[in-house]
Amino acid sequence: MNLVVVESPAKAKTIKKYLGPDFEVVASYGHVRDLVPKEGAVDPDHGFEMKYQIIERNEKHVQAISKLLKTADALYLATDPDREGEAISWHLYELLRKRRQIGQRPVYRVVFNEITKRAVQDAVANPRELSYHLVNAQQARRALDYLVGFNLSPLLWKKVRRGLSAGRVQSPALRLIVEREQEIEAFKSREYWSVEADAAEQGKAFSAKLAEYAGEKVEQFSITDETRAREVERTLLAAANGKLSVDKVERKQRKRHPAPPFITSTLQQEAARKLGFTTQRTMRTAQQLYEGIDIGSGAVGLITYMRTDSVNLSQDALGELREFIAERYGADHLPPQARLFKTKSKNAQEAHEAIRPTSVGYQPEQIKAHLTNDQARLYELIWKRTVACQMAHALLNLVSIDLGCGEGNRFRATGSTIAEPGFMRVYLEGRDDISSADDDEERMLPDLEQGQTVDLVAIRPEQHFTEPPPRYSEASLVKMLEELGIGRPSTYASIISTLQDREYVELDKKRFTPTDVGRIVNKFLTEHFTSYVDYDFTARLEDELDAVSRGEEEWVPLLEQFWKPFKDQVDYTQEHVQRSDVTQEAIDEECPKCGGQLAKRLGRNGFFIGCSKYPECDYTRDLNADKGASDEPEIVEGKTCPECDSPLAVKRGRYGKFIGCTGYPKCRYIEPLEKPEDTGVECPKCKAGTLQKKKSRRGKIFYSCSTYPKCDYAVWNEPIAEPCPNCGWPVLTIKVTKSKGAQKVCPQKECGYMAPVDEDGGSDGPDADAASARSKPAPEPVA
Repeated sequence: MNLVVVESPAKAKTIKKYLGPDFEVVASYGHVRDLVPKEGAVDPDHGFEMKYQIIERNEKHVQAISKLLKTADALYLATDPDREGEAISWHLYELLRKRRQIGQRPVYRVVFNEITKRAVQDAVANPRELSYHLVNAQQARRALDYLVGFNLSPLLWKKVRRGLSAGRVQSPALRLIVEREQEIEAFKSREYWSVEADAAEQGKAFSAKLAEYAGEKVEQFSITDETRAREVERTLLAAANGKLSVDKVERKQRKRHPAPPFITSTLQQEAARKLGFTTQRTMRTAQQLYEGIDIGSGAVGLITYMRTDSVNLSQDALGELREFIAERYGADHLPPQARLFKTKSKNAQEAHEAIRPTSVGYQPEQIKAHLTNDQARLYELIWKRTVACQMAHALLNLVSIDLGCGEGNRFRATGSTIAEPGFMRVYLEGRDDISSADDDEERMLPDLEQGQTVDLVAIRPEQHFTEPPPRYSEASLVKMLEELGIGRPSTYASIISTLQDREYVELDKKRFTPTDVGRIVNKFLTEHFTSYVDYDFTARLEDELDAVSRGEEEWVPLLEQFWKPFKDQVDYTQEHVQRSDVTQEAIDEECPKCGGQLAKRLGRNGFFIGCSKYPECDYTRDLNADKGASDEPEIVEGKTCPECDSPLAVKRGRYGKFIGCTGYPKCRYIEPLEKPEDTGVECPKCKAGTLQKKKSRRGKIFYSCSTYPKCDYAVWNEPIAEPCPNCGWPVLTIKVTKSKGAQKVCPQKECGYMAPVDEDGGSDGPDADAASARSKPAPEPVA
């Protein structure tokens, strides 16, 4: 008997059927050892010796592996083909070796990029030894993260607030979000006007932008006020006399090539743009597709390994794709040779492959019934992108038309049509922020010839204001992290979730905004640990870790080089920086109560204005309140506390204003400032309350149980008293999107039911049928 160890039971189940009765496959359930969670786990004074302990929840899995190993002839370590996977294999090997359970048995390391019969059997037939270069790189990364966390976090507790923490990679990511917010706040909007002509040719309407006026090129700020815009309008109308002349027509063709197959970062970006997935949701779903899903003939891995920065495709995959494209779309949709893409990342492991279906024959529409909604949508995205990357280029007809409007005045219209769709029949890459120029280029224009005239319908001056740069979305943040070399694709999901878990940033309308605490932490780190949140420094450190993984650098000298200056800076900050230096910022205003200086300060609920002579003077006011105003609670007239009969007052808390008892903390009675609107829909969780329409502290509408905090059930979308036909959950919600309109959806994520809302309130469509096929018992609600 040969014992094979993988990370997850799903992966074990899939691999077991490929290896036969001579192999037993078990799961380690992830990492089996980690650093002891206390000071001294990494010892810089003794060559950065690292003290590990077994992870308590996985002790039973290690015991199970040990028991099976007693009757095994060989041990195969088949964890994931990256640093973390190598480290899991090494830790397990070290645990078993120290317990003297390996003995004389041979130990093999096997790696595969896809869980298919051929890939797994080839890997087992061609094993290798453990890669200590990869193990050392992972240990170095873990040691760096530990040293930064265990030294900076206590410092933040003392200098800012208890309970805070800092991370080596998360801190530069936080800096990106805070700096973008500062750009937005410092941005001064400028007014400008564009002038467009609405024209028509034989009933076909189109528009053109003013490109030249009085012989001068029209720039963005050529017209900056309405008076000037109206003057230009009158002049052009008089010069045109109801007609525009077609002075020039340019026609050209442009090739558009498909995007390369997915790597981890581009999959995260595209899933965010097209599916609305968070990075964590994308990686969790991709892991399920990789490890194996029963599609009717047993569990099978549907995609290759999802943590990769290589855009390579194997020769077998290329051959299968080309054969499929020729058969499905025709030989004219196939380029003469297979497309080869160049990996941008200088540290990419070219032996790995891009993320692709393990077989293009697993067509999304054929296996959809066996997948959850998330799995089906993500698999379809990966399948289409992979097929499209090997298809012929698209051919676009581009047209530019110059329209004369009197001497020295010219309008320009641009547009395009698809001559040959090529790969666009299957897939088109999404974009983060689409400009007006992109919209213009996709406009359809009538067929015009030089020398003819067209009817002028109207001339429209349009007012515009320059806009600040957009806040980062998950897709654009991942893109920026990748461009700067901060972290690695496999860490982006954890970087983003950590920033949110620490409440340093919030996701509002799918865009990141820093919290007040996040701003202060960033200020502290950028002022006192400048180089450690520097983008170039962080990227260089990542490059050095990659060099360790390739065996080009030693890991201990790398840690030594980092540690001494970092520790010196920690000690200096501990000694010389006061808490008030970090959490207070003086403003040019006197305290109206005592004459002292006022300061912007960080409190329990964010920033406020307070007297610098506190506690001698207790004057405070809201950050946005008028000068001279006080933050004393406003007493509610004609109303007393129903529990203790004390006066009620309008107070401010973490989530905004509310009404509370003045007898606090003896009496903790509170009620909302505005009475929430009752929907009349019974709470499906407690059955005791009804769902009420409320606002979050960011002004976003949500619906929650009237008995809160006894019942914490809440949903974002409007609830309707109608049971889910798929899982039986007693309440559906109405979700409205631009692409699909009003949809009835089940709020239980595990269910995935979605169907259009028709006029009589019913629903239909294939999504409902597919969801019904996956029917299962109602899951427990998630708050």
